[in-house]
Amino acid sequence: MLSDSPPKNNQVLLIYYSFSGQTGVLLNRLTAGLKEQGVEVFFEKLKPVKHLRFPLSGFFRTYIMMLTTFFRVRVPIQDISPKCDQEYDLIILAGPTWSYNPSGPVLSFLDRYGKEILGGREVLPLISCRGYWKLHWWGLRNKLRKCGAHFSNMIAFSHPNPEPWRTVGVFMKIAGKNPERSGFISKHYSRFGHSSEQMEEARRFGIQIGEALKNNNQLAAINFQTDLALP
Repeated sequence: MLSDSPPKNNQVLLIYYSFSGQTGVLLNRLTAGLKEQGVEVFFEKLKPVKHLRFPLSGFFRTYIMMLTTFFRVRVPIQDISPKCDQEYDLIILAGPTWSYNPSGPVLSFLDRYGKEILGGREVLPLISCRGYWKLHWWGLRNKLRKCGAHFSNMIAFSHPNPEPWRTVGVFMKIAGKNPERSGFISKHYSRFGHSSEQMEEARRFGIQIGEALKNNNQLAAINFQTDLALP
């Protein structure tokens, strides 16, 4: 006997950490695209045991943070919620690049919950970075393999400002300064973070992911490495 119940919507879990808010705004737009395709979205924000303040207020503290994150120092996180144990069509693991590496909270999540939550499941990583996403992806890919996660694609968004001003600007912003209003530097560094065009690209990616899930198509077929995402 055929069931009269409507087909179940695809469900996606977003596990993420956002330090400066840039990962969060990308996910908001990605989510908008997913929902346009009828996808149900669930959020799990990774919360450090000890709150990390942004900005850090000071060059010395910023330097120490960048040094420790270069060596992949973990940032302990609070317990995750039970919804992470449920079944989903896709898990998106998102976070910023910290000194060429995944952020400390994301590394803690992978150490503590990676095999349990991601093992045997389809995972799509999303990276928000000033640049150097390939090194971040290399390290994250190895961690995902050890967790037993399935992944066939990834998304990366880099800040659109050119180097070396992109690095200088991010360092100053984390230190609590305003490079976009700072005389000479402002001529080369117009804004911190991702552009409005990149936000729209994130929404478009969400639509494409939603369409792929609805039609049981492979995510590997989607081109996420566009000129807008990685200028």
